[in-house]
Amino acid sequence: MQNGKCGYIDKTGKFVIKPQFNGVGDFSEGLAAVFCEQNGKWGYIDKTGKFVIKPQFDDAGNFFEGLAAVKQNGKWGYIDKTGKFVIKPQFDDAGDFSEGLAVVRQNGKYGYIDKTGKIVVKPQFDNVWPFSEGLAAVQQNDKWGFIDKTDKFVIKPQFDDIWWVFSEGLVAVKQNGKWGFIDKTGKFVIKPQFDDINVVNPPSAKHIYRFSEGSALVYQNAKWGFIIKLK
Repeated sequence: MQNGKCGYIDKTGKFVIKPQFNGVGDFSEGLAAVFCEQNGKWGYIDKTGKFVIKPQFDDAGNFFEGLAAVKQNGKWGYIDKTGKFVIKPQFDDAGDFSEGLAVVRQNGKYGYIDKTGKIVVKPQFDNVWPFSEGLAAVQQNDKWGFIDKTDKFVIKPQFDDIWWVFSEGLVAVKQNGKWGFIDKTGKFVIKPQFDDINVVNPPSAKHIYRFSEGSALVYQNAKWGFIIKLK
């Protein structure tokens, strides 16, 4: 940000797109959502700063798997990279596509749709995470479990909290005040032993991280360290 305006720099710190926008999103699949004060709407630019999709939306997300969630007239739908609605605005909230499915909210409950807008998992959960490695974390009656893409529970709701999604076959879960890691059968591979988690926005500040390249950052007894996944 410079003089109250946002732009984009390259890895050397040079401005590639000069500061001119009042709000911006990250570049994803070649496009970025930007907010224009002139009409109070969001649109999309390419990496030259040129508008590819003119500002016309009340809110806008990043492109994932060729589609982006946008808000218009109080409802969320999905557009393609030409700005055409592929799924008309009809949801109270909408997330990014992951593994062909996206989180949507209707009547206070969360479910999942496919890229045609068809409901694959009906809105029934209090909270959810995106699909990753074939499974998604869902919250029901204050407990978290995991479903597959057929809406079947693979791991029944039993955890107090979940951190994000499966990565390298493991995911962080909280039980009895401590965090550990389970595999896709729900079995603890690393027993609950780590302390508090501070969720901001994945994958930023937190006290337990998902596995990446065989290791994860954890917080215990006021100290940070890495654990490794044993083969």
